[in-house]
Amino acid sequence: MSFNWSLIWDNLPLLLQGAVVTIQITIMSVGCGFLIGMIASLANMSRFKPIRLLVKCYVELFRGTPLLVQIFMIYFALPMVIGHRIDPYVAAVTACSINSGAYVSEIFRAGIQSIDKGQMEAGRSLGLTWGQTMRYIVMPQAFKAIIPPLGNEFIAMMKDTSLVSVIGFEELTRRGQLIIARTYGSFEIWSAVAIIYLIMTLSISQLVGYLERRYKIK
Repeated sequence: MSFNWSLIWDNLPLLLQGAVVTIQITIMSVGCGFLIGMIASLANMSRFKPIRLLVKCYVELFRGTPLLVQIFMIYFALPMVIGHRIDPYVAAVTACSINSGAYVSEIFRAGIQSIDKGQMEAGRSLGLTWGQTMRYIVMPQAFKAIIPPLGNEFIAMMKDTSLVSVIGFEELTRRGQLIIARTYGSFEIWSAVAIIYLIMTLSISQLVGYLERRYKIK
């Protein structure tokens, strides 16, 4: 059996289009997850126990169940409740964002807890409110600390976006499936898909490494 290189070259533009969509959905999902996670981590420090309990339930639910099941729930089950079909793109971004938010929440929590408590006390002694101390003193330091795990979350989500192919969303993996259905070149196409994913993840790893050095993260 010979490796058909022409099969890859002929379909490379379609695969690269799928890769662009993969990057787009990853950026949107982690971006929304970043906001959700930051809000959830701050809410987790609330003095009100019901709010902390609600955040804990959210984090445990979405970290403790497979992303694939969450995608099915939003795309197939939720329309039965609301009586309206959900677009695959909306379902994909929503599921990935909520899932990412649960993980980012824990990343933020660990980052904030890594900052010495004396920083908060120093800010309050200067007359700053709790919110101002968090905004101007604690959070800037926590942001530096969470860059490596946040980069890992981005890479993990980039790979997990392949799961949205099950609802017909045409990202990189789905494009590969469609090409294989037409050409029967499973080995060549899946090899190309794997290499493209590898290039993307290595690129993100290099960027995270640069940011670590740039901000002198230890």
